Amino acid sequence: MKKLLIISALLVVTVPLVAHAQEDAVGQVSKQRRNIPTGPVPRLADGHVDLNGVWTGGGPVNDLEKDGGLKPGEIDNLMLPWAKEVMSKRDVTMEPHNQCLPMGVPRVTPFPYRFVQNYTHKAATHLFILHEGNIHTYRQIFMDGRQHPKELDPTWLGHSIGKWEGDTLVIDTVGYNDKFWFDRRGHPHTEQLHTIERWTRKDQGHLENVVTIEDPGAYTKPFTVRFMATWTPGDELLEYICQENNQYGVGLVGGLKPPDVTNGK
Repeated sequence: MKKLLIISALLVVTVPLVAHAQEDAVGQVSKQRRNIPTGPVPRLADGHVDLNGVWTGGGPVNDLEKDGGLKPGEIDNLMLPWAKEVMSKRDVTMEPHNQCLPMGVPRVTPFPYRFVQNYTHKAATHLFILHEGNIHTYRQIFMDGRQHPKELDPTWLGHSIGKWEGDTLVIDTVGYNDKFWFDRRGHPHTEQLHTIERWTRKDQGHLENVVTIEDPGAYTKPFTVRFMATWTPGDELLEYICQENNQYGVGLVGGLKPPDVTNGK
């Protein structure tokens, strides 16, 4: 009983701190967006649009409908009854992302991420998106023409294949698990989720992401949401430590005792 009370108390303290940290990050992003460059779209040696660099935004954070440019109820009205019931029982204290778990797709955090492309004239075989916030991990997009495997083990970020359609990078992803939320409101999905992202650099500082979401297990038909990412030149990704089941320093709730750095114990 004591442990349960302590855990509850920690959740009451921790969740607001996480939310506050995200609000602070949003504030910093807002300041950066005041001086967004609007020059011509840069290109790589092979002629493709250059997406390299640090970006913020480009996906939902708090509300998939509102952040995605839709009216209230547009997505909610497409939800199957079971999905509506699941969402009605969720609140921010239950969010997997607050427990250092990945955010999935197309969600972003207020923290930056970096596109990594080839700089040479050779055709790219892979493209990577490195995330700073929370998961401090990467998405791997296969650019070599392969198809999705017929059998996939469900994962947080799925299996992504990409291609260029003119100046638009199209990322097709399947093989998701059903564990992450689309936003802080708790919009759910199933392992049938299929996303198609269309990333188009509008100018030097603006990158549009139009995402079509299809999940017949949770929604009656596909829907499309639209986001805008902004380039933050000169910024770098910072170390962000938040790992699944991280028990370092939480001995009060049955975790591991912090090591004594003075004697190595």
